[in-house]
Amino acid sequence: MTGFDLRQLLAERGAERYDLHARHLNHQLPRTLHTIGFDKVYERAEGAYFWDVDGRDYLDMLAGFGVMGLGRHHPVVRQALHDVLDAQLADLTRFDCPPLPGLLAEKLLGHAPHLDRVFFGNSGTEAVETALKFARYATGKPRVLYCTHAFHGLTTGSLSVNGEDGFRDGFAPLLPDTAVEMGDLAALERELGRGDVAGFIVEPIQGKGVHATPPGFLRAAQELLHRHKALLIADEVQTGLGRTGDFFAYQHEEGVEPDLVCVAKALSGGYVPVGATLGRDWIFKKVYSSMDRVLVHSASFGANAQAMAAGLAVLAVMEDEGIVARARRTGDLLRDRLAALIGDYELLHDVRGRGLMVGIEFGRPKSLGLRSRWTMLQAARKGLFAQMVVVPLLQRHRILTQVSGDHLEVIKLIPPLTIGEREVDRFVTAFTAVMDDAHSGGGLMWDFGRTLVKQAVANR
Repeated sequence: MTGFDLRQLLAERGAERYDLHARHLNHQLPRTLHTIGFDKVYERAEGAYFWDVDGRDYLDMLAGFGVMGLGRHHPVVRQALHDVLDAQLADLTRFDCPPLPGLLAEKLLGHAPHLDRVFFGNSGTEAVETALKFARYATGKPRVLYCTHAFHGLTTGSLSVNGEDGFRDGFAPLLPDTAVEMGDLAALERELGRGDVAGFIVEPIQGKGVHATPPGFLRAAQELLHRHKALLIADEVQTGLGRTGDFFAYQHEEGVEPDLVCVAKALSGGYVPVGATLGRDWIFKKVYSSMDRVLVHSASFGANAQAMAAGLAVLAVMEDEGIVARARRTGDLLRDRLAALIGDYELLHDVRGRGLMVGIEFGRPKSLGLRSRWTMLQAARKGLFAQMVVVPLLQRHRILTQVSGDHLEVIKLIPPLTIGEREVDRFVTAFTAVMDDAHSGGGLMWDFGRTLVKQAVANR
């Protein structure tokens, strides 16, 4: 018998967590967390809440960047994982056809009936990589178009269609892909006219800034793409599985039927990494055109039993608990409550989104005192005010949020889809208190703002 005891190991060395990261992992993470006061020690979690070592609860409005769609440790998903481990399945033999991947594919495709087949990988970026490869091979063309400010992942292929320069800097050369402005059909048609475009990948709602595609854009883009024998690829890694109040966000626009759809995050149940690329039959049959090509695209851990069990449990919970309708209803309530505050606070400029993907945007105030403070922050680094809001939400009100992208004055709320009116009340009450402090002319927020300014200047 091995002497390994996980609980004992955590009890003995758990307090070293920040030191261990500083020594052996990304050393900038603990440094950043210490700087902004996010260096908490969370002991346990359930649903939409964490608890720290002192037993205080924290409301999670971030959901692990959308991974925790059902919250943490949903009992149905947890039981499914116990069951699949206890079953001691002959998993990942690579030379059989186990039932769980087929069952999960069947369930997923039931939500996208125009699609026929699924490839299972291990992450969102891998789902995107699969879509890029399949689109290029199926069309015989090299380029994939993407939107400015898009985020599709950080591996080399998906980074090539990432519209944020901060992620791309220093990693060239990338694949020969081209950005177009979201909503610019003329630019899309101009690029398609060059005859070398395999497809166009788009988030129906961009995570950075929480910007939805303009009404009618996806359908018009689809028509242009098909006219030029190119594919529409929907990146639903964050927006899929009910996040926006539809099972897939592209379904908000009638008549849109992407050729490839990428999903991940919430499909995991928060336990086992999983990604999936859904596609049309003819695309898969071109890629896997013969027995010689049976393994031309594969993943060592793809379609493993634990991930498949988690995915099946997630979809069952979504159906049984009406998660999609719940996300739509709660999201409408949250946005309406926040939008009603815009007239009360001159720093609050916009509230947008769909379902439980909500963006709160701040902007230049009109009054002289606030405007001078705002200008100070903007001169140091754009995005500092949004960070000033995020910090007291956690430190004073025990609510975890984060800005929606670098150099943006936008907070993105992507809580577990299981939250309800109680959590909406708690967030709006806390947010109102933070806005009151921000508009008071002084206060702790602006003191912290000066700290952020010094940090931003030091990092230049």
